[in-house]
Amino acid sequence: MMESSFVVYIDESGDEGFVFNSDGSGSSRWFALSAAIVRRSNDLKMVSCLKEVRELLGKPHKTPLHFVDLKHEQRVPYVRRVGELPLRSVSILIYKPAISEPEKFQNRKYLLYRYATRMLLERVSWLCRDYRNDGEGDGFARIIFSNRSNMSYDEIRSYLRLLLSQSENTPQQVQVDRTVIDPSRISSIEHSRMAGLQVADAIASGLHFGVKVNRYGETEPSYLPYLKQTLYRRQKSVLGYGIKLWPEDFATLKTKAPETNNLERLL
Repeated sequence: MMESSFVVYIDESGDEGFVFNSDGSGSSRWFALSAAIVRRSNDLKMVSCLKEVRELLGKPHKTPLHFVDLKHEQRVPYVRRVGELPLRSVSILIYKPAISEPEKFQNRKYLLYRYATRMLLERVSWLCRDYRNDGEGDGFARIIFSNRSNMSYDEIRSYLRLLLSQSENTPQQVQVDRTVIDPSRISSIEHSRMAGLQVADAIASGLHFGVKVNRYGETEPSYLPYLKQTLYRRQKSVLGYGIKLWPEDFATLKTKAPETNNLERLL
């Protein structure tokens, strides 16, 4: 079988809980699911990037990089180098306090994650479909999730098969392009074992820091400009493509969550 044209690495930042305390503690208000999409021919550049960053930060060879565990002064050169990689990113940013029926997601484990996955893979499939090159693989994407120990990826594959079957009958509601996404090419691997997953983690975490309000009422949007050039744009638009906000649009969320204004530097 011919190799896939693209490799897609997926990781998240934030949690799926709905306990929002008045002092800012409890569950994260935002949940970010991000994909780093790279042509297979450029995949090894992820490895080179991580090697360079580890050397710069004085980390031992093959030490996995986890963005939240680094100091701010280490994150900046890391995310700058990620922003220079030949990749595109797609991120789903969910502001959980605005979800009208949170009990639906509280009562079904991982439903929010699966819902975000659907929105993410729709956009990943559009990007890959529109930027395929003849002679470079078979047009499909190999999709690699950062492994979550308690989650079944067989269920993710089954969920994708269901979505693809629904897309035949309800293309307006399910827009995953079946010429790009094949459930049998979905796998999960431990974050520490793949440079691409660590890059996806840096993207998800960098975006999450931009909207995450800490206990002092502050955000950290300084990582956002480095990620701007990676974002998937369609007809010059980022919103709805490289950045998908849910459950409200950008203008509405700005009134409910002022930290959303930080995302303007990505537009």
